Amino acid sequence: MLKTQPKRMCVACRGLFDKSDLLRIVRTPDGEVLLDRTGKKAGRGAYICDNPDCMRKCVKGKLLNKTFKVFLSEEVYGKLSEEYNAGKE
Repeated sequence: MLKTQPKRMCVACRGLFDKSDLLRIVRTPDGEVLLDRTGKKAGRGAYICDNPDCMRKCVKGKLLNKTFKVFLSEEVYGKLSEEYNAGKE
């Protein structure tokens, strides 16, 4: 019997993808928000496709505020964007 891959939704484009094809953004128990490339860090997770347009849409629309039910500053979104771009190089 084959094990099915879990599906997750991108917060930006709302597309349904295999969990392994998405990047996880995590809000840790102490309130820090960061890109979790391993997918294993403790905390509340949100997923985004590995597409620069989706990351731009997430930052511009401040989409993580609703997902994490907290207000995130421009600084946090800037840091996430930098982490994402650093992983692309």
